[in-house]
Amino acid sequence: MFRSLLIANRGEIACRVMRTARAMGIRTIAVYSDADRDSLHVAMADAAYRIGEAAPRESYLRIEAILEAARASGAEAIHPGYGFLSENATFAEACVQASIIFVGPPAAAIRAMGDKASAKALMQHAGVPVVPGYHGADQDPALLAREAAATGFPLLIKASAGGGGKGMRVVRRADEFAAALAGAQGEAASSFGDARVLLERYLEKPRHIEIQVFADTHGRCVSLFERDCSVQRRHQKVLEEAPAPGIAPAMRAAMGEAAVAAARAVGYVGAGTVEFIAEDGAFFFMEMNTRLQVEHPVTEGVTGLDLVKWQLRVAAGEDLPQAPTAPRGHAIEARLYAEDPASNYLPSVGRIRHLRLPDDVRVETGVRAGDAVTPDYDPMIAKLVATGEDRAAALRQLEAALATTEVVGVRTNAALLLATLRHPEFRAGGVDTGFLGRHPDLLADSAEVPPDAILAAAFAVLAQPAEDASPWSARDAWRLNLPASRRIVLRQAGTQTALDAAPEGDAWRVALAGKEHLLRGTRAASAVTIAIDGRRQRTGLFGEGARIAVLLDGRCHEFELADLLAAPESAGEAGGHIASPIPGRVARVLVGEGDAVTRGTAVVVVEAMKMELTLTADRDGTITHVRCAAGEMVAEGVELVEIAD
Repeated sequence: MFRSLLIANRGEIACRVMRTARAMGIRTIAVYSDADRDSLHVAMADAAYRIGEAAPRESYLRIEAILEAARASGAEAIHPGYGFLSENATFAEACVQASIIFVGPPAAAIRAMGDKASAKALMQHAGVPVVPGYHGADQDPALLAREAAATGFPLLIKASAGGGGKGMRVVRRADEFAAALAGAQGEAASSFGDARVLLERYLEKPRHIEIQVFADTHGRCVSLFERDCSVQRRHQKVLEEAPAPGIAPAMRAAMGEAAVAAARAVGYVGAGTVEFIAEDGAFFFMEMNTRLQVEHPVTEGVTGLDLVKWQLRVAAGEDLPQAPTAPRGHAIEARLYAEDPASNYLPSVGRIRHLRLPDDVRVETGVRAGDAVTPDYDPMIAKLVATGEDRAAALRQLEAALATTEVVGVRTNAALLLATLRHPEFRAGGVDTGFLGRHPDLLADSAEVPPDAILAAAFAVLAQPAEDASPWSARDAWRLNLPASRRIVLRQAGTQTALDAAPEGDAWRVALAGKEHLLRGTRAASAVTIAIDGRRQRTGLFGEGARIAVLLDGRCHEFELADLLAAPESAGEAGGHIASPIPGRVARVLVGEGDAVTRGTAVVVVEAMKMELTLTADRDGTITHVRCAAGEMVAEGVELVEIAD
């Protein structure tokens, strides 16, 4: 076994690999960009080396910078994690040429499966079923349009060189094809440096089921069962579980055999995932990810194995350990993202001011309170993994864990995850890749603030400890010759709510919206319990000066305690000014000054976190100013286009 390991990645996967390596007595080496100088994975490592600026192409995608860090640190092996260079055949070859062990498959296997079009042909030859479509090298738009018509609609355009939902578009009509093709090619070129795409028949209600395979250098290859990854947004997974609910043993065996055949066809070594789509009892090869997957913990949960340990042992030339013959129990993973599901999953960037993750489930994270979510990297905050003797037990555990998760400073998808776990269709196991699309109510973020949140914020104000022992600092609302009473005004999103509170024994009598409530609460080290009219509930509370955050049922409600003596603020003008909602790079400018536009016309495309966001006109009018150019980096809130009525 090698003695030192460099992890060519960041975030939670770097931390995950380090934990296993250190448990095996292997020295760990981190690399970091300027944005990650103070990150958790850097703090965990035995040594850390700077490799460049914040942008991935200036740091985590720089092969020579990573190899130089390996040489300088004396690393004997490199683990690529997932994403970045993990499926880059040139990087795998460069490691071998530098006499450094690459913890992954041979470069030839990466190339064979990295090009989705050639991989489909290879799988057909190996007898693995594939979805009908066009997988050719000719990328002429006219030819692609003809092939699309021949395949039929609905149709899926998919980046040939990548994965993770990047460069993917669903096209339902022929007149939508050209625009969808341009968008998919642009996103593919940005994410993978390769604009090639393939076309596939789009199945309306498929399940996304993948098989974990493992192979060693001695010719042994095994299947470690399946994972169901059907709950997705933007073709990216949100919830994953093992085993897949409702899969018959015969189908599990057939998919496992097909996955092993796929791995053997390319001379695979190490951990890999063969992804299938399944519908009406049939399954089709989709792609093979030649790396460790984000969702590998659910496989570990039902097999009792440490897949990173297996990776390191195989990379060192050892035989595969004995594999289990059947999955045990059930495991389910939720990906907690910094994003706004109600706004088309727009990434939420900013500083995490408060973070409390559950301690009764497995948590994989690469961030701490005080860290920033930037537009340079994936916005994942953590993975929460629950296990149980059966699916119902695992679901209960994960639901309880999500309900106690607290994040302040960025928006998250916690409420969406909770709503999905509680949905009858999901609980029955009858989900497919269109589940979230069929249930837009799960994405809704009501503008109405629950009274419980307002009362909890009031408790946060009333329960603040006195600054000193002076009677003038007491918070008991005492007033000379008047009833004890205190007014609290809370602001949220431009609205104000006033409450009047008076002490009543060890509680407060609070008037809100014409109704009175008896409010009391207790603080513990890890939680606040609020009792409203005798009804108790656990509530997350975080205060920072005049700002108060209340966390209820996966949602974070932020308030500002108003200064009653401050002058009122004047309302600003709105409309006609198209600003960037997130920091990012201007990918394309679609209008020029003097152009006439209608409401909904696309004007600018902004790229952030490898996702393209199209900004549209908010009114009918004429473009008077274009204040950006393609390739320019812009900050959140910067005006890009101005429109006159």
